[in-house]
Amino acid sequence: MGFGYKTSWLAVRGRTVEEVADALELPRRQTLDWATGVDLAYGEGVFVATPVPGWTIAHSRRGLPLDAYDQGFVEWLSGLSLRLGEVQFFASERVVEYHAWALARAGEVLRAYCYVGEQGEIPLFVGDPTADEIRIGKGVLGPVPDSADWSNDEADVWFSTTPSEDDVMLMAAAWSFDPSTLDDQAVPADGLYSA
Repeated sequence: MGFGYKTSWLAVRGRTVEEVADALELPRRQTLDWATGVDLAYGEGVFVATPVPGWTIAHSRRGLPLDAYDQGFVEWLSGLSLRLGEVQFFASERVVEYHAWALARAGEVLRAYCYVGEQGEIPLFVGDPTADEIRIGKGVLGPVPDSADWSNDEADVWFSTTPSEDDVMLMAAAWSFDPSTLDDQAVPADGLYSA
């Protein structure tokens, strides 16, 4: 039972479950198996686990402090990265077409991208598109330019670079791992859950 759609998560390189939970200041932690933790994190709270060697995740539908379009997101991610090293953020919500990814290392947000289709805008565009974004052709164009002089062809080109929830999974796989491919047998170790 993997996850990834209609949720958000952090992928943290080379840190323990406890280090990630401490950096997120998670209270009242309980030890849970992968399937139970993932299921609960879709409802509320945060589940922290090590599903892939070398990577610890913090998964939550509504429990992570900020969404990528919130004011202060870049500072929040930068602060986490200062404590944890490499931190990646991913989010997907199909109802409002909210899709985001971000990469920070040593306290610096190197790349952050967010698209909200309901408003047809990109509220977050930090850094140059990475080679992986260029390869999949998503997230490569910045915020909508003044569309008063746009032709239909120009609008079509811009909208063709906006991502779907599947593109978030492609970016996760390119940068670290695709959590939708994980199952209970692949993650034998327990993690920490905080409501």
